[in-house]
Amino acid sequence: MQAVTMRLLLVEDEPNIARPVLRALQAQGHQVRHAADLESARELLVEAEPDLLLLDVRLPESDDGGFILAKEARNAGYKGPILFMTARDALADRVMGLDEGGDDYVVKPFDLEELLARVRALLRRVSEVRQSRIQYGPLELDLSNRSVRWEERLVELSGREYALLERLALFPERVYSPEELMDLIWGEEASDLGVVKVCVYHLRNKLGSSVVRTVSGGYRLGTEL
Repeated sequence: MQAVTMRLLLVEDEPNIARPVLRALQAQGHQVRHAADLESARELLVEAEPDLLLLDVRLPESDDGGFILAKEARNAGYKGPILFMTARDALADRVMGLDEGGDDYVVKPFDLEELLARVRALLRRVSEVRQSRIQYGPLELDLSNRSVRWEERLVELSGREYALLERLALFPERVYSPEELMDLIWGEEASDLGVVKVCVYHLRNKLGSSVVRTVSGGYRLGTEL
């Protein structure tokens, strides 16, 4: 099973801060996108689907730009952790950051090692959630919300299609006969093996021809690690 790389979004308009933070996070093996203003950050928040947000509070558009972005992200359903970075160390500012959905707060100037330690602590929580995700090549399943991505694109599947794909993904080395799959997925609701063939056809059509392999004895997951 292939681990899913953590995706981070760094929103910081000061190059002398952004550059070393970006390099340090990438050196930790993370996939990091960077935005220097609120508008770019909004676009990347949708495009990059980050697991963690690192937000400077004061941005070119507003002294509260990081707080504004955090509130917008939470209102849009973002569930990942948010770490604020700011020179504003007043208690009222920290309280505001937490009220807007922040999980942690580091005051500038900060030690880079401290920032990395806080990032690691927040990502440990993300890792616990990620254990419910599995990925093989371009295929990614989130078992907690029964969602499927193919080549990073969210794909809508029917309940039967998802159930069949999940079964193959959970046991990628095993070959399932059509009879087994019909029994496991449809139970007594189907008596014709044709439903399995049709379901496999739809999965290949929606995801890719390689997602399910036809082999001697039946079907197995077709994507490679």
